Amino acid sequence: MSNLTIEDIRSNLQKAGYKLTPQREATVSILLDRDDEHLSAEEIYILVKQKAPEIGLATVYRTLEILTDLHLTHKVVFEDGLSRYDLQKNRGHHFHHHLECVECGKIEEIEEDLLDEVEQEIEQRFGFLVQDHQLTFQGICKKCQQNRKE
Repeated sequence: MSNLTIEDIRSNLQKAGYKLTPQREATVSILLDRDDEHLSAEEIYILVKQKAPEIGLATVYRTLEILTDLHLTHKVVFEDGLSRYDLQKNRGHHFHHHLECVECGKIEEIEEDLLDEVEQEIEQRFGFLVQDHQLTFQGICKKCQQNRKE
């Protein structure tokens, strides 16, 4: 569950010189309501249209890019090539790992940072300060494995 609230987002937008317009608020509310999903811009647009019929797809894209630039959302591209968005759940931390089922397309998040030692090794050996990383494991989820056995 995201620890961001609409007020946090409003405050961050204002600090960066943006307003939380009704269209942006409708987009953010979808992300807050569905914070356990990884939605594409098109999926978000379809859901936002139900709350704000006047909104355009370009507005949703611009809002998502602003939120991503401000590190309020996380943009990930999976095997299907679509950019998907979700709210940053751990502000100030960069871990964000995923399990992607290649059969049903389900995407699960791993909350723990499993790469601390790898990052330290990279910093020591290469003098490279890691600021972010993404890790996606592709495989077959439990449900699809069970369906295979039946």
